[in-house]
Amino acid sequence: MLNTHHYWALPDGISEALPDEAEALEQLRRSLLDLYATWGYRLVMPPLVEFMESLRTGHGTHLDVQTFKLTDQLSGRMMGVRADMTPQIARIDAHKLQTEHPNRLCYMGSVLRTRSIHDGSRSPLQVGAELFGHAGLDSDVEVISLLLETLAHCQVPQPLLDIGHVGIFRTLAREAGMSEQQETDFYDMLVRKSLPEIDAWLAQAKLPAEVSACLQQLPRLNGSVEVLDQATTLFANAHPEVREALAYLRTLTERITTHFPQCNIHVDLAELSGYDYHTGIVYGIYTLGMGREVARGGRYDGIGEAFGRTRPATGFSTDLRTLATFGLQQTAKPAAIFAPATQDAALEQLIRKLRGQQQRVIRALEGQVHDPAALGCTQQITQHDGQWRIVAI
Repeated sequence: MLNTHHYWALPDGISEALPDEAEALEQLRRSLLDLYATWGYRLVMPPLVEFMESLRTGHGTHLDVQTFKLTDQLSGRMMGVRADMTPQIARIDAHKLQTEHPNRLCYMGSVLRTRSIHDGSRSPLQVGAELFGHAGLDSDVEVISLLLETLAHCQVPQPLLDIGHVGIFRTLAREAGMSEQQETDFYDMLVRKSLPEIDAWLAQAKLPAEVSACLQQLPRLNGSVEVLDQATTLFANAHPEVREALAYLRTLTERITTHFPQCNIHVDLAELSGYDYHTGIVYGIYTLGMGREVARGGRYDGIGEAFGRTRPATGFSTDLRTLATFGLQQTAKPAAIFAPATQDAALEQLIRKLRGQQQRVIRALEGQVHDPAALGCTQQITQHDGQWRIVAI
């Protein structure tokens, strides 16, 4: 007997949305776009596939392994199905729009990944906002604020902002004279917060004493914003760029706390997600009951260089399906009106009028037995004394 399972089963990590979920997702998508528009963020729709050179630009190699690749039959060049829309938005800003002023862009669309991240979907509906052309504190504050407004809009409970600054480790690694391999090895230990490994590595590495002491403390500096006070004391004699990064984090967290007192902030100076392309702050958002992050963002200045125009940039991304799981109140589905299949000019005019008023009209099909109530209809159009009228079912 033919096994038809393979014809309808979806690949692992690939999902679809049936009518109820699809309508809820679309409702949320529209409301978020309306929110972003009030902040001046304009929607762009990049293509599903691009040449690989564009898709991996500015993001190191981590996107390369996440990208499904195919050969373009027209040019013979390698293309990829986007695994992240951020490089595409950077290309649009740098190459297509070429504005001199700060540019605010937002996007929503499907991405496809070879592997899931933190056991999530391989085909998330990515939502994001990017601000190009400003390198200061204000743009980072604005983007994080917009992300927190997004979470509030979606009723995400008790968001926790886990924030760090990749410039601290990058500067210390440079001051220590680390080779590329040493930096990679130490980065791996930092991410895992393997304190015994770090202590043993530093003991045999023979780095300058002051820098070694700072590196030893780095994975231990995580907790509430008071960690920044401790770090400022410990790194009092560190390179100016380290002290500047700490001061930047302090001012940023103070401003976020002022505007969003309900947001818990966790500082982690070993938070290095996206280390190969982020250039400043980097952060993730977490919430109770979810083991993986709800959203992620940071600063990645210079990403447009490969497109001929270097621009400072900061932004965040999240997943529409993840946001939709937090109990967003759905508007009641509009009741439908059942219309007969009768061919009549007056009936056609009434149906057209109702649909023009955004009423939902479901037309009977000749020769089929219909149950209007099963179709979601609470009213129907019937003829009385030669007039078409709407009556309750």
